[in-house]
Amino acid sequence: MYETFEHTADLGLRIRAADRDTLFAEAAQCLFSAIVEDLATVRPLRKIDIKVQGDELDFLFFDWLRELLYRFDAEHLLLSKFEVHVTAKGLTASAWGEPLDRARHNMEHEVKAITYHGLRVEKVGDAWEAEVIVDI
Repeated sequence: MYETFEHTADLGLRIRAADRDTLFAEAAQCLFSAIVEDLATVRPLRKIDIKVQGDELDFLFFDWLRELLYRFDAEHLLLSKFEVHVTAKGLTASAWGEPLDRARHNMEHEVKAITYHGLRVEKVGDAWEAEVIVDI
């Protein structure tokens, strides 16, 4: 489950999931649902593989979202489906999507950057939770 919340000129992303892999996958979906109005319009036509190294979970989370935002900024690639495997040394992931098509994809927010402000990744009870603020 994920949701967004308003934060001045920024947008907060709050994600909850049963495990870390799902948390990171849901965070990616949350990010792209903030970028495009209807994530269901993004077809999984192109697959990319991503590796991110890091042993601190919160910084790994930040770097994961930053890498996805870079793919959007540099390649205009909208992503909608994610498989993520988090380990003690980083993550490996596959993501599927397609290039931005302004005739089919209505943009929601222009996400400029992922920020460290309010960054939190932790296990709460039996579930995992994360929060991050994005600059819009």
